[in-house]
Amino acid sequence: MFSFHREAQPITETHHVSRSVATDRGRAPVTHVKKVTDFKRAVKAEAGESVVFSWSVWPSRAIRDAGNEKLKTDPRMKPSDMPFDGQRMIFGGFEVLLDTDLKKR
Repeated sequence: MFSFHREAQPITETHHVSRSVATDRGRAPVTHVKKVTDFKRAVKAEAGESVVFSWSVWPSRAIRDAGNEKLKTDPRMKPSDMPFDGQRMIFGGFEVLLDTDLKKR
């Protein structure tokens, strides 16, 4: 799964993504899943599947919108062997409320 992100990173950079982050749940067992929805339940993950939470940082909304349109048609972003079920992906955009990135100071 992470090889897909590593391969996509140089491509997304050509479309002005300034940062990409991909995570998984690590090795901690999920024992609290009962009635509260978590990521695994939200995407109906099956036994042996893990959930990857990732995001990209764009310099602005306008650059993001233009870059996303270009990424949709970029043939390099269509791997022959997709490592995940794209129909279970959850998409969203967010306004920054707090950013503690010390490099910006």
